[in-house]
Amino acid sequence: MNQRPPSFLRAENISAGYTQTPVVREVSLEVGRGEVVLIMGPNGAGKSTLVKSITGALSLLGGTITLGGEDISRMREDERMVLGIGYVPQVRSVFPPLTVMENLEMGGYRLKAAQTHARIEEIFEIFPVLKTVRRRPAKTLSGGQLKMVGIARALMAQPTLLILDEPTANLAPIVATNLLNDTVAKLAGDGRAVLLIEQRVSLALGIASWGYVLTDGEVRLAASGDELRQTEDLASLFLGSGGFKSEAPVVPRTPEYGG
Repeated sequence: MNQRPPSFLRAENISAGYTQTPVVREVSLEVGRGEVVLIMGPNGAGKSTLVKSITGALSLLGGTITLGGEDISRMREDERMVLGIGYVPQVRSVFPPLTVMENLEMGGYRLKAAQTHARIEEIFEIFPVLKTVRRRPAKTLSGGQLKMVGIARALMAQPTLLILDEPTANLAPIVATNLLNDTVAKLAGDGRAVLLIEQRVSLALGIASWGYVLTDGEVRLAASGDELRQTEDLASLFLGSGGFKSEAPVVPRTPEYGG
């Protein structure tokens, strides 16, 4: 078994749902700094509910969540954000009428003006293409660029844990490949913990150090990315019919995302 870094995010036996009906039941997972950890599963497996319980959008029905050793189980969503949780939802991750610069400024609303300017320059070093379109309204951007803006906006607050909910949804295969390989894989490089929810499993396993298979609200399998990549017929064994997106062989990267 691969040696993992110490856990930064630790969820232990958490249950969550709507009203008092659990959708996820006694789920445990860990994410260490420098890791990209993948959560995979079919539609309806409970992935979104699990994410909402970690961000604080949903209250826990049971279990505990710690971040950097601090119990955040009963903290509000905004309190968890202050502690370092950044979240990029699948949809509505940007403000379409606002320019790229204005979206980034919104992401850094807690920063002072000088800090905001300095942080935006750092963001442009990570996403050079965004600097070239910084004055354009987000609604005029390509799909891949929109995803970058959403991630960049979350990075403005310098989160220590970044949660990405299906960042490649609705993107063409080449754009999805570039986004995962050129952006998401590097987000953990500076010691950030990255929790990735993704349906393009074969692509996501290429960058994940660890993965959890979630079905019917429970973890069915937890293993290293290497072990999961070597698991034969992962789709039918764990994800069910129609729940697994396979991809063509990885295509050459392009310097700029389109789509």
